[in-house]
Amino acid sequence: MKVLVLGAGQLARMMSLSATHLDIQVSAYDVATQQVINPVTFEAHAATLEQAIANVDAITAEFEHIPADVLAVCQQTGKFYPGAEAILTGGDRGKEKALLEKAQVACAPYALITEKSHFLDAIDKLGKPLVVKTCQAGYDGKGQWRVKHDDEVDAIWQEMSEFLAAGTDTTPHAIIAEQMIPFDREVSIIGVRDRTGHCRIYPLTENQHTNGVLTLSVAGKEKSTIQAQAEAAFSAIAGELDYVGVLAIEFFDVDGTLLVNEIAPRVHNSGHWTQQGCHVSQFENHMRAVVGLPIGDTSLVRPTAMINVLGQASIPTEVLSVSGVTSHWYGKTAKPGRKMGHINVSASNLHELGERLAELAEILPEDAYPGIAHTSHALILN
Repeated sequence: MKVLVLGAGQLARMMSLSATHLDIQVSAYDVATQQVINPVTFEAHAATLEQAIANVDAITAEFEHIPADVLAVCQQTGKFYPGAEAILTGGDRGKEKALLEKAQVACAPYALITEKSHFLDAIDKLGKPLVVKTCQAGYDGKGQWRVKHDDEVDAIWQEMSEFLAAGTDTTPHAIIAEQMIPFDREVSIIGVRDRTGHCRIYPLTENQHTNGVLTLSVAGKEKSTIQAQAEAAFSAIAGELDYVGVLAIEFFDVDGTLLVNEIAPRVHNSGHWTQQGCHVSQFENHMRAVVGLPIGDTSLVRPTAMINVLGQASIPTEVLSVSGVTSHWYGKTAKPGRKMGHINVSASNLHELGERLAELAEILPEDAYPGIAHTSHALILN
């Protein structure tokens, strides 16, 4: 079987690596260069997008910001999973909010903004502080503002208006204002749904972000009541989209009640721990789902943490001497803040996982790998 992935980054790479033992061949379409490549070796193929599509059994995507004409061509084939609607929804916060309302899944109170009067009304109705996000082109904390004081409004509106003006008649831009929720923590759920509608869902993951970018995830510590809320949201959203493949949902945990922050119609950074923490990773399960194979076991094998490697060309070799550690590299040139790879660390229980994170905290500098020491102490005391 053959699969074409729209996008040629690390997620396509890991999907390809996970699919080799299933005898699934994966190629990737780099939307920036319009080349079809091998996502592991980066070797370019002498094929057009149309030729690549004709040569595969299924098409999927590793990110949401795909040109509309590419999505349309793929959708017409009947091979595209999870499909254009899911990708477009994940790439537009306005569409995402409409989906949540339709699926009756709770999120923070919000207002759609396309002109200054909407912005002022949102401040009046939702209050300050206010989180303002672009509906399109936002990821890893980009395209966001915080409105805390009245004297910030005009300057923030100037930046917002520039984004709105960059839209076109065919692709208009919009902005969402959300009430700032005083949440306790951020968590996410990763699930997979096959072509028949059967779902399997991984354990809830607790996430830590630094400057809007995920830095650390821990799986294996959640209570069943919180897990049940997340699973219900997954089932409602995936069902509404008639989704096929892996879907990620990020939540705010507000005193034990989950509110959706955003969805990602693809494999997700907060699910990388599944490579060592589960029998079947999110990457393999996505490949299974899109080609029509039975989806695999998503139950936790061992508590696992994932540490993002951001902007670092290498990690200290001592990291690999810590028990339960596996490193994963993406084959990228180092740039400040760029996702270069990740480190998974597993253990037989949460206390032991905390001890292993404490070992890593002694090796990895806090400024480049924030939160490891704090998380290790919390797990040891759990």
